[in-house]
Amino acid sequence: MRIELNCDAGESYGAWQMGQDERLIPLVSAVNIACGAHAGDPVTIERTIALTLAAGAAIGAHPGYPDRGGFGRRDLSMSAAELEASLLFQISAVLGMVRAAGGNLRHVKAHGALYNAASRDASLAESIVRAVRRVSSGLVLVGPPASALLAAAEAGGLATQAEGFADRAYERDGSLRSRRLAGALLEDPAVAAAQAVALAASGRYATLCVHGDTPGAPDIVCAVRAALVAAGHEVPGGAGTR
Repeated sequence: MRIELNCDAGESYGAWQMGQDERLIPLVSAVNIACGAHAGDPVTIERTIALTLAAGAAIGAHPGYPDRGGFGRRDLSMSAAELEASLLFQISAVLGMVRAAGGNLRHVKAHGALYNAASRDASLAESIVRAVRRVSSGLVLVGPPASALLAAAEAGGLATQAEGFADRAYERDGSLRSRRLAGALLEDPAVAAAQAVALAASGRYATLCVHGDTPGAPDIVCAVRAALVAAGHEVPGGAGTR
């Protein structure tokens, strides 16, 4: 089975440095680049695009709620028009910068609280789908399998990619454990690798994520990739591992 590894990156802002993008990006198949709302700035976006193109990884836009103070992990009350306009602005900005660098934007993955809420809320999911379609109906929308988000994307004629998380704990009902609870983040590479193999074996996922702000993210990705390959999965990309 072919399964991608993706990471959320480009989340630094000015003097505030987040993650280890230079080490992490060459290890993955696809990169979700923060669009300047929850994190990121124009210089960081441009640098992250360059790193991703050099690594030969697929490029995605990673829009979120305009919430720098909460890193996009707090729910915001926005009208459908406000949210759609914000997402249109964010995705279009990254698309333009990717094209200026000679690349192509392949996918969109919502960030944090917006991703989680839209996975359950059909109206939020539809706002995301409308914004993506206004940018390009050829973009792929990434989200949890069997979610309102992917259902809205499919109804709207968008291609989809089902995603799991190697570095986040799951509850028994298949939902992600809240970051407010102990054990929500899997920082041990061996534990994350074991979870990645289990998720891949389920056949429900086309891509697995490691968050760029997870401590030791590059080491986690290396362990996850090695475990997936040992289990017989094809993992594209990862020029930095060769």
